[in-house]
Amino acid sequence: MRRPTIYDVAERAGVSKSLVSLVLRDSPKVSAEKREAVLAAISELDYTPSRLAAGLAGTRTRSVGVVIDDFSNLWFVDALAGLRASLGREGYALSVADAHLNAHLGVDPIDAFRALRVDGLVLAGEASGDAVQRAGVPAVVLGIRAVGAADVPVIASDEVAGGRIATRHLVELGHRTIACISGPGASAAARETGYREAMADAGLAPSIVHADVNEERAARAAASALFGVGSGSGSGEALPRAGFREAPTAVFAVNDPMAVGAIAAARAAGLAVPSRVSVVGYDDSPLAAYGIVSLTTISGDPRELGERAGEALLALLADGSRGPATSGGDAGAVAEDDAGVERACGRSADEVTGSPVGSRTFAPRLVVRGSTAPCAPSPRPV
Repeated sequence: MRRPTIYDVAERAGVSKSLVSLVLRDSPKVSAEKREAVLAAISELDYTPSRLAAGLAGTRTRSVGVVIDDFSNLWFVDALAGLRASLGREGYALSVADAHLNAHLGVDPIDAFRALRVDGLVLAGEASGDAVQRAGVPAVVLGIRAVGAADVPVIASDEVAGGRIATRHLVELGHRTIACISGPGASAAARETGYREAMADAGLAPSIVHADVNEERAARAAASALFGVGSGSGSGEALPRAGFREAPTAVFAVNDPMAVGAIAAARAAGLAVPSRVSVVGYDDSPLAAYGIVSLTTISGDPRELGERAGEALLALLADGSRGPATSGGDAGAVAEDDAGVERACGRSADEVTGSPVGSRTFAPRLVVRGSTAPCAPSPRPV
């Protein structure tokens, strides 16, 4: 069956095609009588406007492209829900692309969104500054990302402060041999920096192993070296060369799936969690709240971040802003200070000092569950 077109709507309503277009754009130039006739025809014909056709005609497509970097990361579930809540109120549809999913095709997802003529972009993954500039539409960075484009507002949690909070929690429980499992990307690097700072503040030596990717399996392989059960496939080395003479009594992993990998590695070494090894994750993803996992973690409230990122993009769209300029810098580098830690239990938000107009940083908070406990008196030696 042939899909109805705008011409069919015009014929059914007894008006011109251009008047139907005005109704679809909610133009105030249309009389109430003719607007009702057009809307009735749209309903009767079950007509769906073509967003691409609207873009080719120079009008807004009411669509936003969202670039993420890992569909398997549950952090995006709540972040996308927040984006949908704020953008949906204004009638915008979301199209989501995983930057890694089709990397083998050599197609930048931002260029694909440009072809679809989206009205704006939300960059929730690493992105090319050149591609952002070519898109020529307003863009907002969601989270700590390496995006080489200037003048792009950044909506993020203070992840350096989050790394400090996680590590200080373990220090306060009496742990002194605290390892960090980190990975690639600007977000992991920020959380790792917080760990390093908290360890230095406590007068403790850091020990960091790096997984090849920010996933459970890679973290489990990297963590195996920490507990003396094999070399693993990550870049971490065996414990005596990593800074400890004995297995760590606590681990901070830079996201929740990697924390689950650390728990698996500890249990494979015969170390119970949390009685012999405490583990802290990051993101407070749905996984962390599962009863069988009960993971202590850092929450940056991804749903709130998603809502605020959507609001920031709507503000740019209302201003008629075009695309950002390029820069060799990292627009995902959010300024932070110790005040972020002091606000850790609040949900206040501040403008990000030194960042593009519209940027905001939010204080993360610690969510204590069953994966952390006071340090056991006699940790198992390697």
